[in-house]
Amino acid sequence: MEYCSCKPYPKIEVERENIEYAKILLEDYAGENGEDTAIHTYFYQSLVVEEEKEILEGISKVEMHHLEILGKLIYQLGNLPSFYTVDSNIECVIPWTSKNVNYATNLSTILLDNIAREMKAIKTYQKHIQEINDPYIKKILERIIEDEEVHIHCFEQIYHNHFGKICE
Repeated sequence: MEYCSCKPYPKIEVERENIEYAKILLEDYAGENGEDTAIHTYFYQSLVVEEEKEILEGISKVEMHHLEILGKLIYQLGNLPSFYTVDSNIECVIPWTSKNVNYATNLSTILLDNIAREMKAIKTYQKHIQEINDPYIKKILERIIEDEEVHIHCFEQIYHNHFGKICE
């Protein structure tokens, strides 16, 4: 099973430094539903769901690549790729926390939550594509979305194999 799109990633570059764009990307990097949370969640799940360990580890590795890409973008935009987000309404730093990880052990619950989180990540990336006026960043975020769509397909396939059709 493939864990990412077969298309290559665009070159990691930005038009110019922009701290506001970096703050936006921090949400994707280390937000409640960001790449760091996905890595920790899928790795944890690979330890407690033995029968799907390989897929969860594979997807986690793709999320690590996303984290690396976003970290490089944040740095190029003039900010340190730190594990926090910034609440722009009050300029408050919100550190990443392990409370973001889904510690479920029931496979059905895990898969449905993973699908929901991947869908939410896609919506967040789409929102950020609208907010960021840098064609290089937009292309990278669009490419990351393709991987997140593959992850949804993987989780739906696992669910189907174990439990049948997902009821909506």
